[in-house]
Amino acid sequence: MPIHSVAEQQLAMQPFLAPGLDALADWRLAMERDLALLERYLLDADLLDPAAQSASQSLRQRLASDKLVIAFVAEFSRGKSELINAIFFADAGRRVLPATPGRTTMCPVELCWDDRELPTLDLLPIETRREAASLVEWRAQRERWKRLTLDPNDTEGLARSLNEVTATRLVTVDEARTLGLWADQSPSDNPPLQADGRVEVPAWRHAIINYPHPLLQRGLVVVDTPGLNAIGTEPELTLGLLPSAHAALFVLGADTGVTRSDLDIWNDHLGGQGLASFVVLNKVDTLADPLATPAERERAVERQCADTAATLGIPRGRVFPVSARQALAARLAGDEAGLAASRLPALEAALNADLLPQRQQVLSRTVISGVQSMIEHATRRLRDQRRGNAEQMLELRSLRGKSGSRVAQMLVRVHADTEEFERCASRLTALRAVHLRMLRDALHALSSDRLREAVASLQANLGTSWFNLRARSAFESLCQGLLEQVDRAAHQCAEIDQMLQATFKQLNAEFGFTLALTPPPDLAPFREELQLIEKGYSRYFSVTRSLRMSGPAFNDQFQRMLMSKLRVIFENASAEVESWNQMASQQIDGQFKDRRRGFKRRREALERIQQATGELEHRLAEVEQQDVRLMEVIEQAYAQANELRQLAQRGPATEGLMRDAIDTEPGTASLLAGGTDLVLP
Repeated sequence: MPIHSVAEQQLAMQPFLAPGLDALADWRLAMERDLALLERYLLDADLLDPAAQSASQSLRQRLASDKLVIAFVAEFSRGKSELINAIFFADAGRRVLPATPGRTTMCPVELCWDDRELPTLDLLPIETRREAASLVEWRAQRERWKRLTLDPNDTEGLARSLNEVTATRLVTVDEARTLGLWADQSPSDNPPLQADGRVEVPAWRHAIINYPHPLLQRGLVVVDTPGLNAIGTEPELTLGLLPSAHAALFVLGADTGVTRSDLDIWNDHLGGQGLASFVVLNKVDTLADPLATPAERERAVERQCADTAATLGIPRGRVFPVSARQALAARLAGDEAGLAASRLPALEAALNADLLPQRQQVLSRTVISGVQSMIEHATRRLRDQRRGNAEQMLELRSLRGKSGSRVAQMLVRVHADTEEFERCASRLTALRAVHLRMLRDALHALSSDRLREAVASLQANLGTSWFNLRARSAFESLCQGLLEQVDRAAHQCAEIDQMLQATFKQLNAEFGFTLALTPPPDLAPFREELQLIEKGYSRYFSVTRSLRMSGPAFNDQFQRMLMSKLRVIFENASAEVESWNQMASQQIDGQFKDRRRGFKRRREALERIQQATGELEHRLAEVEQQDVRLMEVIEQAYAQANELRQLAQRGPATEGLMRDAIDTEPGTASLLAGGTDLVLP
């Protein structure tokens, strides 16, 4: 059906990802808002301890700052930049990233948006490769980057500024070798010599474009990688940016198919890495034979797609023939037929169907788990407070019609109970000492000292070069040792769990606590991360790749990047262990203080009753009202938690429907969610 209105035409030209990212971002922010309301409500009701509050704040920060990272990977001149222009920046009315012949992106480029910064293009000089600092460290030293201010309203000026990413410079072979861009052992990978004996190298090591494009504002991050040489010589790109991406678009030339260098990129950096990889056969318009029939042209395209899938060992459905140039021209002209002929909408639909639901599922599980944990903490505190109220009401009701001597006897009993309870203070002190010792043992296995020792041992075994014949086995030994450290920490956590379970049971029986221990942290995901690092990094210790990467610059950066990745895993695992133990300790301290306050309130109530006629009934009414308020608070908290859980389950696509149901008919929301609501204990 033809499109008549301007609005309908603009909608048809809009990238498929736009509405999906909008819905995902709105959904994330809605969950962050509702989580903040639940957190504040529980805090005001004194039903949330500091550890649970800290966990909630971390979850809210993750929801607010979550990014969807898509990496574009290809050899030079495969049309990555044009594809990025067509998918994301056609609304600018022209090319934004340079994509004309002879103007090739020479350094890795990140396109993102941080509203704490101005629109800028930050360029890291190639000379920084001479220094030991990693790219992560350079990010914190933006004063050493060249910064160009961007005007989002000036598309011509924006395009001119972004031409900087194509800049090169001529250096001597010795300089190129120092920069890690020339390897005597791998001459085929070296840039060609110029007539004067110099070689052309990128002017910049890395570029970050902070630009308020609507898709970038919604949490999208685009990574543009320039060719095998740049990928192979920048460890933080291969070992940091690419593995952290949620999807990779591997761009090939439809006219050339999978070349040797394309296959090297796939085998070295993408195949088997666990990324959601999409293969794009770009420039499919070059396959159009004017002498062939439409059916013959279609068969030629299909044959190239099938051959590509077979060569890369992936399903045919992961290969998408596209003409990025035709798609960009169609979007700029508002040509719906031209856009369909470019075949780009099929790729965008696949990205929309695969990536966004996966991201939503990850966030949904995280939010539901976090809300469940908050409610469990609140419920435990509620039960303890209600139990104290019940004890008070039993005592007060037993005093009805009793004489002053009976009140005095009750006071004596309260004093005796208080003294008996205070005896547990010494038990708790001993428990803290044992708990702290066991926790230190668990954290010792995950400490940065153990990590440094392991890496230093590997370095001592390998000497100055990490890339030699002994490297693979030595690296595997390092990874095995680190896995054993994680297993040791998990074993220590299991022992802590057994000790605390037994102690909690005794304290509950002897002193009336209601202590309940959550399961110990699951360190299996950190084990899996280490195994992925071992699998991904081991490939760089093969003979052919060792020759390519044995230069001093790459060697040093590789070590730094490896240490950085391992440190993050160990720090995160250590934080989970510490958080779990902290929650247990805070639960003990909280219940001890609550019980102590309860005894104090009982004593003060009896003293007031002893002094004033009619105080008994008044105090009884106060305690009963307090208990009613507690039930109202937890019912409201459960209602808020259920709404948040349902919002997480429903996902962004049906958020509006679910919200309407909650606003107009509260009972309908749980039916729409299709799950089991949280139920009051």
